[in-house]
Amino acid sequence: MKNQIRVIRICLYVAGAGILLGTAASSRLKAQNGAVATQSAVASGATSTANTEARIERIGHAIEPIEAVKGEPPVSLDIEQLMKVYNVSGLSVTVIEDYKIAWAKSYGVSEPGGATPVRAKTLFQAGSISKPVAAAGMFALVQEGKLSLNENVNEKLKTWKVPENEFTREQKVTLRRLASHSAGLTVHGFPGYDVDEKVPTLVQIFNGEKPANTAAIRVDFVPGTQERYSGGGVTIEQQLMMDVSGKQFPALMKETVLDKIGMSDSSYEQPLPPARAAMTAGGGYADGKPVHGKWHVYPEMAAAGLWTTPSDLAKFAIEIALAKQGKSNKVLTQKTVEEMLTPQSKDFGVGFGLNKKRPGEFGHNGADEGFQAVLVMNSETGQGIAIMANSDYGILVAEEYMRSVAKEYNWKYKPDPRRAFVQLGMIAKLKGLDAMLAKYDELKNSGDPETRPNEGVLNGVGYDYLRAGKNDDAIRVFQKNVKEYPDSSNVYDSLAEAYAAAGKRELAIENYEKSVKLDPKNQNGIDRLNKLKEKQ
Repeated sequence: MKNQIRVIRICLYVAGAGILLGTAASSRLKAQNGAVATQSAVASGATSTANTEARIERIGHAIEPIEAVKGEPPVSLDIEQLMKVYNVSGLSVTVIEDYKIAWAKSYGVSEPGGATPVRAKTLFQAGSISKPVAAAGMFALVQEGKLSLNENVNEKLKTWKVPENEFTREQKVTLRRLASHSAGLTVHGFPGYDVDEKVPTLVQIFNGEKPANTAAIRVDFVPGTQERYSGGGVTIEQQLMMDVSGKQFPALMKETVLDKIGMSDSSYEQPLPPARAAMTAGGGYADGKPVHGKWHVYPEMAAAGLWTTPSDLAKFAIEIALAKQGKSNKVLTQKTVEEMLTPQSKDFGVGFGLNKKRPGEFGHNGADEGFQAVLVMNSETGQGIAIMANSDYGILVAEEYMRSVAKEYNWKYKPDPRRAFVQLGMIAKLKGLDAMLAKYDELKNSGDPETRPNEGVLNGVGYDYLRAGKNDDAIRVFQKNVKEYPDSSNVYDSLAEAYAAAGKRELAIENYEKSVKLDPKNQNGIDRLNKLKEKQ
C-alpha cells in the first residue's frame, strides 16, 4: 500500500504541473491524460510490488533440499523452518540488484524468546564486517595525506607502539599489511565484554593486561611473508586512525564514511547510547539461549564494533562498487577503491575479502557474541546481498538463503555449494547421529576429492553436540574423527575435551597426552592436561 500511495503522489504532482501550463481546453485533455497515466503508474507499481513479493516468497521456499538418508526423499525446509532448526530467532535481509537496493525483508523476532518482530531498522552487530567499513575510513585519511599505506605504523602511532622484535628488524608493520591480514600479528578475534564487565582501554588490549580478555597483540612472523587473520592488527589500525585525527573512532567513522553514504542507522559507538540501544536485536547462542544483557561490548571497534542494518551495509557495498567503476566518489576515489580491491594476500584486498574464482566479487562475514552477518557484492554485475542474524548460526542460515537468492536472480557467479560440515550438521539435527555418520561414510567413499570431508568437518559437528550438552554424542563423533585422522593432534584434543566434559578424567588425560605427543606446541592441550593431573 505504501508503494502505491507514493506512485499516486508522484503522478498527481506531474499531472498537476501540466495543468498549470495549458489553456482550459488543453488543461482538460492533459488532466485526462494525467489521470490515465496515474492509473497506469498505480497498476505498474502494484504489479511491481506483487512481483517482488512473489520473488521473496519463492526465495523463502527454495532452500536447497537436504539429502539426508540414501534412498529416502530429500528433506525440504523453507527459511522459517530452517531458522527454527538452528535456533535463529531473527533474520534481516537486503538484496541488491543493478547497483540498487531491490528489497528488504525480515523474519522472526528481535531476541530469543521475544515477541517483537525484526524490522528493517532493527540494529544488529556486524562483527568483522566492521573491518572493511573501517578500512574505508582509513583510506579516507590516506586520501587526505594523513596516513600512508606503506609507512611503518610506529611513525605516526602516539598512544602506543608496536613492540619491535627480531621479526620486524627488516620488514615493518604497515597499514596495508594490517588491513590485509599480512602484518604478522597475533589475536585472531575478540569475544567482547559482558555488559556488566569492566571494559579495557585499547592499550590494555594491546598489551594483554587486565581487564582485557585476550592475549597481547604481538608480531610473531615476518610482516608481509604470509597471511594470517588478525583482528588484533585491525585494532592497531583503529588506534592509528584516532591518533592522526585526534578524534574518537565512532565520531571519525561517522564523519568520514557513515554520513557520506547515508548510513543513518549505523554506529561504532560501544556501548550504544540508550536511544539506539532500544533499537537493537538481542544475540542468541547456538542452543537458542539469549546472550546476557542482549549483547557484548566491543572496544575493538574497527575489528568488531559496528552496529548497523542490512540496508545500510547494502548502501556501503553499492558505493564501493560504483566507485570502482568511477560512477561515485562519496567517500573514496576510483583509484583508491581499485587499490582496496586489489589482492594483497591469499584471500584479502585491503579490508575486503576477495574471491579469485568470481571476478568483481568482494565482501566479508562477521561474527560477534550471538550475532552473525554476511555481506557479498559484485562490482561487475551490480548484484549482492547483506544478511544479519541474532544467532551464532546466522552465517549458516544466511548462506542457504543467499543460494536461493542467487538462483532466483540468476547471479552470474553462483555461491559455493553447501559445505560438508553444514550438510552433516543438518542431517544430525533432522535425522540423528547415526544418519549423520552414515552420510559421512557415503561422502568419504564417493571417490570425489571435492566431497571428501576433512578433519574439521566432524570436529565442527562434534562441537555442536558438545555445546548442546550432548556429551556422549560428541564423544562418538570425535572417536570417529580419531579413527579417520589418527595422526592429527587436534582430533585427540577435541576427544579429550569431550571426555573431560563427561567427567571421564582418565580418558581425557590419555587423549590429551596423545595430542601433546603429536604436537608438543599444543599449549591448550598442555594446560588442560596439567589441570586434570592436579585434580588426581
